[in-house]
Amino acid sequence: MIARALVYCEKEFGRIDGKVANGLARHSKKYDILGVIDSTKAGLDAGDYLDGAANGIPVFPSINAAIKTLGFVPEYFIYGIAAQAAYLEQDQREVILAAMKTGMNFVNGLPEFFTEDEEFIRKAIEYRVHIYDMRKAPPRRYLHNFSGRIHEVTTPVLAVLGTDCAVGKRTTAVSLVEALKQVGLNPVFIATGQTGLLQGAQYGIAVDVLTSGFATGEVENAILNAFEKERPDIIIVEGQGALSHPAYTSSSAIVRGAMPNAIILQHPPNRTNHCDYPDIPMPTLESEIELVEVFSKAQVIAITLNHEDMTEAELTDKVAEYECQFELPTTDVLKFGCDKLVDTILTVFPELQKWASTKC
Repeated sequence: MIARALVYCEKEFGRIDGKVANGLARHSKKYDILGVIDSTKAGLDAGDYLDGAANGIPVFPSINAAIKTLGFVPEYFIYGIAAQAAYLEQDQREVILAAMKTGMNFVNGLPEFFTEDEEFIRKAIEYRVHIYDMRKAPPRRYLHNFSGRIHEVTTPVLAVLGTDCAVGKRTTAVSLVEALKQVGLNPVFIATGQTGLLQGAQYGIAVDVLTSGFATGEVENAILNAFEKERPDIIIVEGQGALSHPAYTSSSAIVRGAMPNAIILQHPPNRTNHCDYPDIPMPTLESEIELVEVFSKAQVIAITLNHEDMTEAELTDKVAEYECQFELPTTDVLKFGCDKLVDTILTVFPELQKWASTKC
């Protein structure tokens, strides 16, 4: 039985800063998500609120209400907000302490490490619970510099990059992995952020907390490990931030470490400025494709969309517009699935066709 957990996402569930909780509500192999804490959406079904399809995960108004309804205390409490602010406010600290007091182990995806916080350490000992910092890097002696051995990987490597942070790169990558399995292939997912690791990815590391030298090496090492241990048909690498975004360097480390053979680019057509940066306009899709292809020396083979602030009609029109303009298959995996992406991958990498037909 996988570990049972509640996810905290007060006022942010379904929004950009709630992307950790959003991701866990959609997909989790590591934790059995029993509920989301957000008093502003209490009583709703998480799946229905996110995607219009109920998944049986309730949204609770509080920790106490969740425990009372469930009739027991889950093993884990996950902090599901990924805000730009690096440190917790006092009211958020009180929520975490209250969760610990119930006996739940705490899982932290923030860059603020709770295992280095004197109050949290003291309370964890008092309440006999454990704290897990998902983005805390291993000791330096265990980190890897780039070696160049990525050239030994004969399996196709595909990276899902984007034009901004929090646009759905991981969601598209995870959905694509599941779709490739459905046609009989053996794909492997490489997580590069905390949510992918929380969802149960076997390979990867949170890249954004690493120094630049180790970030490239750790991406390469994760791919090498997956290649050697799984012998996959294709490797899908999660992107972070955007290559053009001035606030993030993660994308460049991922591209350099993965050296992808092809790229899928995720884009939110109706987003006018970068997430959390209202004075920085979004790049055009044209400029990001050009930058990504020059930097990576790989081709963008498909476009995937984030339908935030779009009607169904607008989304359908935009898919048609981009396919005409860029002559690339375009889809929104949450609305239309991954069929176009799978067909494109089998065309770009024809060697996979015999494996798909053999394994189906």
